Amino acid sequence: MNQPDKNRRRFIQGLGAGLALPALGSAPAVIAAPNARPKVTGGVQAGDVLGDRAVVWSRCDRPARMVVDWDTSSVFGNPRRQVSPATHVGIDFTARIDLKELPPDQAIFYRVRFEDARDGSLSKPWFGHFRSAPQQPRDIRFVWGGDTCGQGFGINPDIGGMRIYDAMRRRLPDFFLHSGDVIYADGVIPESQVTEDGRVWRNLVTEAKSKVAETLDEFRGNYHYNLLDDNVRAFNAEVPQIWQWDDHEVTNNWSPGKELDDRYRIKDINLLVRRARQAYLENAPMRMNGRDELGRVYRKIAYGPLLDVFVLDMRSYRGANSANLQPQEGPETAFLGRLQLDWLKRELQASKARWKIIAADMPIGLHVPDGKNAQGQVRWEAIANGNNGPALGRELEIAELLNSLQRSGVRNTVWLTADVHYCAAHYYHPNRAAFQNFDPFWEFVAGPLNAGSFGPNPLDNTFGPELVFQKAPPTANSSPFAGYQFFGEVEIEAQSGALRVSLRDIDGVPVFEKQLEPQLG
Repeated sequence: MNQPDKNRRRFIQGLGAGLALPALGSAPAVIAAPNARPKVTGGVQAGDVLGDRAVVWSRCDRPARMVVDWDTSSVFGNPRRQVSPATHVGIDFTARIDLKELPPDQAIFYRVRFEDARDGSLSKPWFGHFRSAPQQPRDIRFVWGGDTCGQGFGINPDIGGMRIYDAMRRRLPDFFLHSGDVIYADGVIPESQVTEDGRVWRNLVTEAKSKVAETLDEFRGNYHYNLLDDNVRAFNAEVPQIWQWDDHEVTNNWSPGKELDDRYRIKDINLLVRRARQAYLENAPMRMNGRDELGRVYRKIAYGPLLDVFVLDMRSYRGANSANLQPQEGPETAFLGRLQLDWLKRELQASKARWKIIAADMPIGLHVPDGKNAQGQVRWEAIANGNNGPALGRELEIAELLNSLQRSGVRNTVWLTADVHYCAAHYYHPNRAAFQNFDPFWEFVAGPLNAGSFGPNPLDNTFGPELVFQKAPPTANSSPFAGYQFFGEVEIEAQSGALRVSLRDIDGVPVFEKQLEPQLG
């Protein structure tokens, strides 16, 4: 990235609220007394950047219309404006606008204000910026990770809050892929807890994080909590995002038939999921699919000729967690589900991008257990079933997908994931595998971003993974004090086409790097 781009990114942070604000229409804007103005709560975010479009998200404290001005200059000399419908209590006063007709590969500066739906008074502006997607090959850098505010480790003011978000911001990425567990709806944030070495971890606390989330407002409060962190708000204003979701947006290891423990007054997992999904969709800076009443999370983000990102949903369409040993595919073996699996095969085959990132909620080959069933068998939360043999259970979908990619000649796929709270690099090869009808590929694991650290987990040999690298804590549920917080970074070089992956610690220091050369044909 050249120096002017860096300067543009930094300049926005110096912009204050005192700029001259143009009126919303031909009549002058009404500026009420400061204490009567609407307030932006939680800052701004951009997301799902496509060729000429990007979503801008924010939240107000009352019914109001969100007004977004954007320009390719930070002084807003020629701003273009879009205005949202009035937000309301039914959607927690959140608002989003899909900015359109963006010029390609440009710095886009935007400011967000809210116009009170009753008296027209304006909030102070919040500023953000991002780079629009390219039409021609150029260098690309993005970061990924998952697991925020888990295991009772929230915003610790003693260490400067969630510092890893600042480390990611300082890498100047084009976008951030959040691999799930954006919140821990089932994770209480206490005032303090004693960590593995006797040090006391102290948290900022809120009422919503004092118990497991059951009501819609309690789920919403989990998203509000994360936005109290200065690092997160600064990161959101500078780095557009691609959100996935996983179990902790609802409760640990949820699947159909999940039995809720004694912390829950609500015992209906389907009711809990509906409330959790609504809060997620209200707060995610993602483009809504109006044809899908459920609120579809899986989607493709096309980011120029070098990169397509295939964002998966490994939670909404799965069958119940089980021993995962079924010999034939059926509803109980679903992980992606038939519609999503067919969509993924079709879109990967149609992709013309040099690199195809498959953004997965969970790793393919790692053991992720979920207790035991009534027969005493291990119940599995992820894909692998620990038998090291032919594909069974949920592995059948992955076998079908990998074989489809081989038969259709799809090359240059890379899997990125999080979930297991340590970082790792796995190389899958048919020569080591029980199921062999696929081409070799890499899977990289990053996380947690701000949560307890665990691992490492054993690998299942069905798809022949080789453990190339891993870094995990010596003690389960190690605090962020222990230093086992990680994010991943991907860089694609336009000239050579090479893709470089680095796994980085809480300070942004690489602990592992791997360069992949593109395969032709």
